[in-house]
Amino acid sequence: MWAYESVFYQIYPLGFCGVPFANDGILRHGIKKVGEWIPHMRRLGIDAVYFSPLFEADTHGYDTRDYRRLDVRLGTNEDFKEVCRALHENGIRVVLDGVFNHVGRGFGPFQDVLRNREHSSYLNWFYRIDLSGNSPYNDGLWYEGWEGHYDLVKLNLRNEEVVHYLLDSVRFWVEEFGIDGLRLDVAYSLDENFIRRLRGFCDSLKEDFYLLGEMLHGNYNRLMNDAMLHSVTNYECYKGLYSSFNSMNLFEIVHSLLRQFGPESWTLYRGKHLLTFVDNHDVTRVASILNNPAHLPLIYALAFGMPGIPCVYYGSEWGVKAYKSEGDPALRPCFEAPQWNELCEWIEKLARAKHMSRALQYGAFRSLLLTNRQCVFERGVDGERVLVAVNADGVPFEARFDAGCSQAVDLISGRVYDFENGMVLPPYSAFYFRG
Repeated sequence: MWAYESVFYQIYPLGFCGVPFANDGILRHGIKKVGEWIPHMRRLGIDAVYFSPLFEADTHGYDTRDYRRLDVRLGTNEDFKEVCRALHENGIRVVLDGVFNHVGRGFGPFQDVLRNREHSSYLNWFYRIDLSGNSPYNDGLWYEGWEGHYDLVKLNLRNEEVVHYLLDSVRFWVEEFGIDGLRLDVAYSLDENFIRRLRGFCDSLKEDFYLLGEMLHGNYNRLMNDAMLHSVTNYECYKGLYSSFNSMNLFEIVHSLLRQFGPESWTLYRGKHLLTFVDNHDVTRVASILNNPAHLPLIYALAFGMPGIPCVYYGSEWGVKAYKSEGDPALRPCFEAPQWNELCEWIEKLARAKHMSRALQYGAFRSLLLTNRQCVFERGVDGERVLVAVNADGVPFEARFDAGCSQAVDLISGRVYDFENGMVLPPYSAFYFRG
């Protein structure tokens, strides 16, 4: 599948376009700004854009009002068609956020329930409506909000009318915008039969349509399998990546990678392709969470070198800082234009290496050398072997490992290295060696 060979770029459109938090109903056309960033994305080596919610919503986008209309704060459906057309013409695929677990209070059918109560034809569209109860909004009825958030009204995904409505919305997105995949918000909360229905529907709708699910904990195979999702978010390794550098204990991330992709029979996800990220719209920016700025290029080298689909969050490629404690506006800002610096150049080289190596796209995982501050692991497939080497220390390290060859080229820099007398890894360095 195309996604397994891709580098993703995440944009949170409502923040990216700098719109008001609450939907004021005023038409703007900021979504067109995405087109202005296409040269930047191409230079980075981006193959697909994952857009966080962009359909009509009450506030932050995850509280949908209308699944078939671009949020008026971003523009019109025609505006987004133009954006998708431009992205596709530049070889960049489009993945949308499928927010199917819940809707906003402004969603038409829910408003009908509030008005008509037991007489509403939409009463069973929502999960656990209790007309004898009350909500924090004093509606005179109680309903289930997602994880206690009553601005997010939980849908009844076992209602055939709801399922058909959502599937028809996906069909609309494919026919109108030509989208190539979906990221399912809070996939871990979704009805599993709904996910199976969605997978079968999407398989019949468009060849190689990609389904990614947001998962945090537990066994990802519950939802990531041949009948459900192609991929999930690798939150286990997200934490392991930054924590390994901050504690100077690379055993943590390598242990996770061995558990997920290693050669043992109990390995959980060998041969699968999880979405790899160092930050996103919900967490502290990686440049803020790392204790040592010298580790910033190295964490990206690990993220691109490990098994998975690397995803870059807009702005983080040039080292933007923001803390989750500062709130969503800090994590999801508006930038007038993209910047370009040494970190961008580094990520561009990592993306190029990923594109030119089947081993980095599909290769198995094997640890060759591991200390608290250094690691070397192998990615190999179909006779190609790439060694990912990282020195997180501020001093050189003499690394001795099974190189399997006397010379190798570093796919990042293009330089050729001699392994006959061992290899000295410079301070704060990373390499992708291919013999």
